[in-house]
This record gives sequence, C-alpha cells and structure tokens, in this order.
Amino acid sequence: GRGTLRLALLAAMQQLPPKQRAVLILRDVLEFSAAEVAGFLDTTAAAVNSALQRARAGLGGVSVEEVAEPADAAVAAVLDRYVAAFERADVAGLVGLLADDVVMEMPPVPLWFRGRDDYGRFLERLFAMRGPDWRMTRTTANGQPALVAYCRDDAGVYRLHTLQVFTVTKAGVAHNVVFADPAVLALFDLPATQPAARASDGRP
Repeated sequence: GRGTLRLALLAAMQQLPPKQRAVLILRDVLEFSAAEVAGFLDTTAAAVNSALQRARAGLGGVSVEEVAEPADAAVAAVLDRYVAAFERADVAGLVGLLADDVVMEMPPVPLWFRGRDDYGRFLERLFAMRGPDWRMTRTTANGQPALVAYCRDDAGVYRLHTLQVFTVTKAGVAHNVVFADPAVLALFDLPATQPAARASDGRP
C-alpha cells in the first residue's frame, strides 16, 4: 500500500548522499527544472541531471510519484493539529504528531534530523532563537500537503520564514522537507508577510 511505499522511500532516501537527496526532492517532488536546481546548489545542470540519475538508481525502484500524498481528511486533521501546536510553539504537542522515525531535512543545506527526539530538539532551538509567535498557512507542493511558516518580527509583522512539505502516514508526520532559501520561496509566489493579527483571535 501507499504507507509501505512511503516508508520504503524514506528509508531509501536516508541512504543517499545529501546532494543527491536535495536534487531528488527539488526535481522530482517540487518539479523545479535542472537549471533552477543548478542555481540553488551552485552547480551545473549537467551535474544536477547526473546526481538525479544516481539518486533515482539509489532508491531501489521506489518511485517518488508512487508516494504522492492523498488529499484526505486524516492528513488534513494531522496538519490542522500541527498548525495549532506550531502557532503555540508547543514542542510536546508537535512531537506527539510525529512518527517514531520521522525525518526532517532542509535542502540544499545538508541537514538531516531523524526521530522524534532530534526533531523536538530542533524545534526547541528554533523557538528559543526566533520566539514563540508564529503564523502558518496551508498550500500544496506537487500535490503534497505543505505549510508556510511566518515568524513575528520586532515590529509585530509576521514575515515569511519557511515552506514545509509533508509526508503523513498512519503513524503521523513521517517526513518534513523545509525550504528556507529565498530563491526557492520566490518561485512559489508566497506572500512576504501575514497580518499582525487575525480578526478571530484578537492578538496585538
């Protein structure tokens, strides 16, 4: 089933070198062109295509297309809870939504966090450095559910921080690919800011 395929893909991706993982996600998941990916990674289109070929071969026959996220109510419910916990900077609440072997990565930066503990420690550092006041909006990337995070600055404006692309299984959030590169974010035509307050919540 799809859940088994997703887990097989994540396990196979873990074995890929960081550059190959980044190329695979940018090309096959987010569907950027080879030239665009070359710009992100400061390399050539030929090198991108070569890395993509090696990455696909390294997946052992598991296709990225086979594990595209279904737009179903269960996934939406998990992400609704993720948004609510993230906007409260509730690390325990977020960790409770994760699969045991969850993976977070941030291409093109070669960072890879695996497991609830590492994911939770990363979130603790994030909220300690950037503060606890966030907004999140929903979008999609190549059919997969995605969230856009906005962090409140000293002037009270919520500024674009990251695009986060999720894989959700029955076990919870299994994979979060986080994009912070302004060049990548610009391609999604995301609003640069969010209102300082929502009419419904009365925040300053």
